[in-house]
Amino acid sequence: MRILKMIVLSTALVSPFAALADAPTPTITVTGEATVQATPDMATISLGVTTQGATGAEAMKANTEALTKVIERLKGAGIDDKDLQTQNLSLNPVWSSEGLSSSGAQTITGYSAANILSVRVRDLAGLGGVLDAAVGDGANTLNGLSFDLSQPRPAQDEARKAATLDAHARAELLAAAAGVKLGRVLSISESQGYGGGMPVMYDAKAAAAVPVQAGQVGMMASVSITYEIAQ
Repeated sequence: MRILKMIVLSTALVSPFAALADAPTPTITVTGEATVQATPDMATISLGVTTQGATGAEAMKANTEALTKVIERLKGAGIDDKDLQTQNLSLNPVWSSEGLSSSGAQTITGYSAANILSVRVRDLAGLGGVLDAAVGDGANTLNGLSFDLSQPRPAQDEARKAATLDAHARAELLAAAAGVKLGRVLSISESQGYGGGMPVMYDAKAAAAVPVQAGQVGMMASVSITYEIAQ
């Protein structure tokens, strides 16, 4: 009987400490954001050739001949093979509602072939000349162009640092307003993004001199930090 009482007493003494150990650690979580602007040093153009023919074979043949000339001109303008990539290749019937069949269905009047290239231009000073060369040799489809950084890591790292400092400043502000102090860092996570300018659309019927403004691109970072609230 005496042993049983000792066990019960021991349990009663330990339980409050166990409850304290299981209590959640008070924390504060904040998210910092930052964007670093940088001058782009390369561009990517989406261009190609769209042709039509009475048959699919005729449309593809005309497309192949025209695109071959465009590729040769692009290489002559200094574009390397590694910077040329087929982006899309399609062959579709051309439908017409004129002269409907007896059942009222549309009829096929021909075929349209399209071959789109992704062209990476590493010398922005010659970008206008590249566009002129491509259009001059038959490129009649231009979906636009975008600017980028060939080495984005330095700008990304600067954005990460700035976002981390922003998160810490926010945490200190909130802690001071709540009358508490920040403790150790419990976790850090980050997400990043790219904020380039809007794609530039180009009219294939424009004058020979193509004015292109690269502007700046933005490297964005978002960092979330969880701090322990000091007791």
